Amino acid sequence: MRILSGRFDELAEQLKHLESTQTKRYSEYSGNYRHIEQDLMLNWSVKVRNLLSKACGKDSEHYVSFCLAEEPQSYEDNVDRLNRMKAVFLAAQEDFNGGFLNSVHNLIQAELADDELDQARVLIDAGYIAAAAVVAGVVLETTLRTLSIRRGIPIGSIDKMNADLAKAGQYNTLVQKRVTALAAVRNSAAHGKSQEYSVEDVAAFITEVERFVEVQLS
Repeated sequence: MRILSGRFDELAEQLKHLESTQTKRYSEYSGNYRHIEQDLMLNWSVKVRNLLSKACGKDSEHYVSFCLAEEPQSYEDNVDRLNRMKAVFLAAQEDFNGGFLNSVHNLIQAELADDELDQARVLIDAGYIAAAAVVAGVVLETTLRTLSIRRGIPIGSIDKMNADLAKAGQYNTLVQKRVTALAAVRNSAAHGKSQEYSVEDVAAFITEVERFVEVQLS
């Protein structure tokens, strides 16, 4: 989260520099108009769009609004366009720093995880033990990915993300060891090693993943 917050600050400073490059120009077609170099605007807007996709999600109001703000409109100069993008960017920065974006994103992630874990329980009841473990394993890995993105940690294997998250202080070594044990059940199921786990192991695995998601995304 600190890395994303710092990136918002960096791009806010770059925005100020971008605005300072504004000049006045004249053309016979449009008369006097304000101008900012298109390549500088594009450079900034691409970086903002990338940040918003990570901090807000591509289906968020902020990301969608920024993409719309990037579109040129008739009878406007590129300063007008920059001002639209600026308004969305500053709104996203304010919401992110206030913790609102994380709360909404985490709520959605937790709800999706609940749905998938419910599916895993249905699979167990139907006798598809390995499939249930694999589905729960996907929830575990997705949660680790979400936590890694929040911490600015590179996405990697479950073991790598688990170790990096513990090192970053997301959770303690006891939780890290528990995640390692959970990942072992998931790996056994994914590789068809049914002799290495029981129905009870998978049922407990689902419950543990559910508890992990609830604590880490709360």
